[in-house]
Formats: sequence, structure tokens, C-alpha cells
Amino acid sequence: MASKSKVYFFFDNVQVTLRNRKKIKRMIERIFLYEKKRIGHLNYIFCSDETLLNINRQYLKHDYYTDIITFNLSENKDEKITGEVYISLDRVRDNASKMELPLNHELARVIFHGALHLCGHKDKTKKEKQEMTKREDLYLRRYIG
Repeated sequence: MASKSKVYFFFDNVQVTLRNRKKIKRMIERIFLYEKKRIGHLNYIFCSDETLLNINRQYLKHDYYTDIITFNLSENKDEKITGEVYISLDRVRDNASKMELPLNHELARVIFHGALHLCGHKDKTKKEKQEMTKREDLYLRRYIG
């Protein structure tokens, strides 16, 4: 019998059709496997720009819009990872439009980006951003096929 996924999706007053939810969850689980990490419990919360801006201000003391904020809620680095990933669908839609990408591709990229953050990858420096983008592209190719 297959084990039940520990990845959950929630929608905070936003309208989106998240296609292939099971496939996305399986890919997140594979990312953790490839990155040699274990999933405890992951919540992905899809919300508006305003909701994410308020979270950004309150918890990170940043006053700007962003597409994603990731919180690792694990007690220590050796245990299964528990986390929350907040994604602004407004930003994702805007970014997809600007880059002339299908919305579902950009949304998958951001979802995988959050998983990579939870696996310990950072994107503050130029080198870190390059490595993060490389990994996002790899997992996006594996997901899309």
C-alpha cells in the first residue's frame, strides 16, 4: 500500500486551478528524496499579494511584494522537515506573464523553489541564486517530462 502524502495545499481566498496535484506532490517528495531530506509535514498556502506582503512585513521585516516565503518549522536539522510555504498567486501570474511562460510552469517552479529552500538551499548571493535556478530547472524538466 502506498504511503499517504505529507504535502498539503491550501487556498486563502484565491482562485486557481492547480492541475495535477498528485503529480506535483510526488515531484515534491522526489525533490526531498534527491536532496537526501525527509518530509515531516509540508503546507503550501496559496494567497494574494496583500496577504504575503503582510507576512513579509510581520515576520521578516521586509516591505515589498514577493512570490514566495518559506518557513522551516523543524526543531533541528536532523529530523523530518516540517514547513510552511506561502505563495502569492498574484506574483506568480504576473511573473509568468512577464516571462511569457505558461502559468502552470511558473507555479510549479515556485512550488519546487519552496521545497528547495526547505531542503536547505539559499538564494541570497549570486552564486546561490545560480545554483537554485539550476536545481529548479532540473526538477521542472523532470516534472514536465
